Amino acid sequence: MDGRTTGPVVTGTSAPLVGRPDALAALRGALAASRRDGFQFLALAGEPGAGKTRLLGELAAMAGGDGFTPLWGRAAEYEQMLPYSALVDALDDHLDARREEVVRTVGSGQAALLSGVFPGLAADDAPIGGALPGDEPALADDRSGLARYRLYRAVRHLVGGLAGTAGLLLVLDDVHWSDDGTLEFLDHVVRHPPAGPVLMAVAYRPAQAAPRVARLAAAAGPRGHEVAVGPLSAAEVRQFLGPDVSRGRGTALYEASGGNPFYLEALARMGGTDVTELPPTVLAALQVELGDLSPGALLVAQAAAVAADEFEPAVAAVAAEVPPAATLAALDELVERDIVRSAGGRFRFRHPLVRRAVYESAAAGWRLGAHARIAAHLAELGAPATVQAHHVEHSGSFGDRRAVEVLVDAARAVTAHAPATSAHWLQAALRLMPDDAAAREDRLALMLELSWAQGISGRLAEGRDTARELLRMLPEDDYPRRGRAARVCALMERQLDRPQEARALLLDELSRMPNPRAAAAVPMRMRLVAESMMRVDFRAAQAVLDLMPDNADDWEPGLAVAVAALRPMPALAARRTDDAMRYAEIAGKLLADAPDEHLSEWLDAIAWLCWAESYLGRYGEALRHFDRAAAVARSTGQTYILTNLLAGRAKTLVATGRLAEARATAEESVEGARLLDSGQQLVFALTQLCLAESWSGDDEAAVRAGEEAVRCGVGAGETWEATARYARGQALVNAGRFADGVEAVLDACNRFESPRVDPGTLLQACETLAYADASRETSTGVDAGAGTGVDAGAGTEAAARAAQWAALAVRLEEPRLPAYCGFAALARAHALSRQDPSAAAQAAEEAARLLAAGERRLDAGRALLTAGLAHLGVPGGRSRARENLRAAAEVFDSCGARALKARTERELRRLGVRVGGGATTAAGGEAARFGLSPRELEVALLVAEGLTNQQVAQRLFLSVRTVETHLSRIFAKLEVTSRVGVATALTR
Repeated sequence: MDGRTTGPVVTGTSAPLVGRPDALAALRGALAASRRDGFQFLALAGEPGAGKTRLLGELAAMAGGDGFTPLWGRAAEYEQMLPYSALVDALDDHLDARREEVVRTVGSGQAALLSGVFPGLAADDAPIGGALPGDEPALADDRSGLARYRLYRAVRHLVGGLAGTAGLLLVLDDVHWSDDGTLEFLDHVVRHPPAGPVLMAVAYRPAQAAPRVARLAAAAGPRGHEVAVGPLSAAEVRQFLGPDVSRGRGTALYEASGGNPFYLEALARMGGTDVTELPPTVLAALQVELGDLSPGALLVAQAAAVAADEFEPAVAAVAAEVPPAATLAALDELVERDIVRSAGGRFRFRHPLVRRAVYESAAAGWRLGAHARIAAHLAELGAPATVQAHHVEHSGSFGDRRAVEVLVDAARAVTAHAPATSAHWLQAALRLMPDDAAAREDRLALMLELSWAQGISGRLAEGRDTARELLRMLPEDDYPRRGRAARVCALMERQLDRPQEARALLLDELSRMPNPRAAAAVPMRMRLVAESMMRVDFRAAQAVLDLMPDNADDWEPGLAVAVAALRPMPALAARRTDDAMRYAEIAGKLLADAPDEHLSEWLDAIAWLCWAESYLGRYGEALRHFDRAAAVARSTGQTYILTNLLAGRAKTLVATGRLAEARATAEESVEGARLLDSGQQLVFALTQLCLAESWSGDDEAAVRAGEEAVRCGVGAGETWEATARYARGQALVNAGRFADGVEAVLDACNRFESPRVDPGTLLQACETLAYADASRETSTGVDAGAGTGVDAGAGTEAAARAAQWAALAVRLEEPRLPAYCGFAALARAHALSRQDPSAAAQAAEEAARLLAAGERRLDAGRALLTAGLAHLGVPGGRSRARENLRAAAEVFDSCGARALKARTERELRRLGVRVGGGATTAAGGEAARFGLSPRELEVALLVAEGLTNQQVAQRLFLSVRTVETHLSRIFAKLEVTSRVGVATALTR
């Protein structure tokens, strides 16, 4: 490479830092916490010139002295759209120097994925490590926008690998100028910390930063640290200036600069200026400093400011139109005057404010010409379009077809991992493109591409507006394309939680068509069906479907599959189960016969088939179709469909007891929804993550996901919003918070008065309510027997309610949906568990048989656990109890249900059965063995060491109240009543 340094190049002289004792203490604390507790996130916030970079330089020195590897990158004011520029600046040279080691650390698949962003990992002539089976697909192969999530995950793993055991300091300066991709990565990494001792430090200007930047430290929770960098005090200014500056001049400089270190330094350089003539602003002071340069040095400085934040002398020479020798001589003067500083074979301005002052000192017309000269130079060198695009954008003229071509090529090259930048360059291309008849088709195609790039970058409103503009530009009689554009607009309105606008748009466009039943109208009518189903108006959906044929001669390929895919769900909602099954069979056969290219335009309809199959208990077919549709969505860039498909896949995996896969799939769906910035899709995803985490045994993560889903506040009155509330209620019940959980489940089901959740969820809700009330009966009975003063009548009331839920489950049961048939029997078992253990055991065993037949392994395991516990209350039932409990433990182990497995094993130990080992225990470690979440195990171990709640809170950066909440759950899960009991349980 070019010998660029990995540390800061703009930290100034090595003079001791003046003041900042609190900030330095915070830096040392964050570094120590990183060494002790792993990942930490540090944010320095301050106005321009406040000294943020100087403090980061001190942090880098501290980290280096402690054995950390410091890597430093900076975003630039005039290159804000360059994808991941700060990360590339920080990491690329380091990766290039250690390419083979990095590939071994992260694997060839992830290295190939990362090479799409970091040139240092790109192979010269072959894929990294060869094309290996199972490698990550290349960024360019995933046009969905979720490629960014895979990229962020890969960078996170890379950072953890670079940290090793020694530690890594990753500094990103001036992140207020970062592109959207870098900010998304930072948002990702504070919620999904890398492994190992990693300290990530960023600096930003609050007035210029996006709100998401200011929220990063808070989003990191106890791992986050925020340091406000303010002005120096009068005493610190005197120390900064030194003894050679008189007290009177020092006071004048302090008052003029306001204590801003950079402004103060600029004024101090003007030693001969009378104090009454000091420049009023820092930029004015810099202009005075630039006025002392020779004309040749100023010209090269201006050319360098146009070229890049970190520039090569050859590029500056081209921009300035001066010979290389003269350029180097000018650079010598600029270095001597500390305008720029050497960074190996390149140069950098001493501060972004200096570059800005130099850039603005050049005439606008001259800057345009300089950009054009650099663009032509890069084209001659064969530089990629992404390298040329910045300069082409600033120099291209209206009608310049080559400039348009470069911008479009650059946009398409970065769409997968930087769609916001792609959209920016497409807009630049459209500004240069003539709006005449000859270019009309190209303009329309680019606008459609722009709408899509805006949508997947999370700018749904902009994408919607572009699609509406496209609709206005299309001829009134161009019905096929108008229909497609209207459908895209409606989809985006739906993602923006504006269903009324979506419906109005579709109806308006249909009213313009002379024949609203023509083939061109079918896509919009299909979207109306989907809108009706989202509103739980299945009658309206069915009415539209009844008027649509199954096929027609003038239909384009794939449309018949799409119409067939919509038919099962309204039939299922109307409890026409046989029809729903038949429609699903027909649609499945049509789907199997259709090639992928016929499906891409109709994935929103095919998603309804996938979900309907999952609701029908056709889990194998559902997973197969979810996977195929997701693959098409990735390759065609349909993020808003992909996140929905992933959520449905996670739901199906939970139902079949594949919890590890379900959690990973739900997490990807959540990340995709966050990138898309769609409240609707985020609720879909968080709902499934809540259920996957809950059944896996992480109660804290489950409740957190459920509460966020409900807090989103979108989709009022629609099925998915009610399902989110149900999932939260289920998580609360599983966490032992029975009263809160019961109320949440009842609220989600509208207390069973015109409920908006699907029939299967209603049955599960009945079983959950029966379990919760039966459990409350048990706990109140124990309390009353222990003489606590609790009314024993409460237990009787709870038992009666459990019996009511069991009876309701029997009425709701649909024999033609075998996947759900066992829930009524399981609810009955809960209701009978205290009064008639023998009947309860029999009902639970019947439930286990039915649920296993319906492929619901996890629920079958729960039924076996219920049966085993019931047999303990039957004379002579211990042998049968051991048999059921052993079977339940095996099921929970294979499913990854840690808490349920731990509870089952505790019961087996009480029966004298030796247990231990198993896949879940090996994979989940000590936390899984005791049925605790990782955080609960941390609290339990500290309590076992004898620490008080206050001491535990301080050690784990938690509130005392949070520790108390964890401790109450630990007591319940370990079935102990004291801190001594916790210590005893952990040593069993």
